[in-house]
Amino acid sequence: MIWAIVPAAGSGSRLGGALRKQYRDLAGRPMIAHTLARLLAHPAVAGAVVALAEDDEQWLRLRLEFAKPVHTCVGGADRAASVHAALRALPDDVGDDDVVLVHDAARPCLHASDLDRLLLAARGDAAGALLAAPVRDTLKRADAHGGVATTVSRELLWRALTPQAFRRGILTAALARAADDGIVVTDEAMAVERLGLRPRLVEGREDNIKVTVAEDLALAAYILSAQQRQVSP
Repeated sequence: MIWAIVPAAGSGSRLGGALRKQYRDLAGRPMIAHTLARLLAHPAVAGAVVALAEDDEQWLRLRLEFAKPVHTCVGGADRAASVHAALRALPDDVGDDDVVLVHDAARPCLHASDLDRLLLAARGDAAGALLAAPVRDTLKRADAHGGVATTVSRELLWRALTPQAFRRGILTAALARAADDGIVVTDEAMAVERLGLRPRLVEGREDNIKVTVAEDLALAAYILSAQQRQVSP
């Protein structure tokens, strides 16, 4: 049994506007509707838990309907706290050995083929797995004055994407350990790495973008349209 967790308690302030980022219109629907639809369309995913801000009043106004269950919980002050809260809110029949997906609410262009390969890797590796992309650009490290200090080798460097997939028990323990140690983890893999585990990197598609600034909305709309044309007869 596989459930998905979608942390959506942040404000998304870099995108601007009055609405929280996940509710911004994207191709005629709220962005989070696309994100959840992509996750729930996979036959192995049984449902999803969305971690919301305590003062979020927009979710109930959406009246979203899906063929699979979507639960909500109150998230925390940061991503890790929201994911930890969602792990506790999973149905009772989700066991510690069951794989759980964590996916950004602002990644609405997830492709089914990426999810297929991620789940295959996560089921076969006790440390879990995450979608990622090899760094292809030349990297520069800046000095204190904004000049180039050095060129950084991109060999063996990857950009972490989502979803990330881990067994419920391992991820819960990893996030609890990070919180106890006062460490702010920026993704779930970082927490799991601190347990001495090495999650598997699964190369993901470059069109699995994260909507961060206003310009990304137009790009995401284009990607969704292109993906739809690819599957249309």
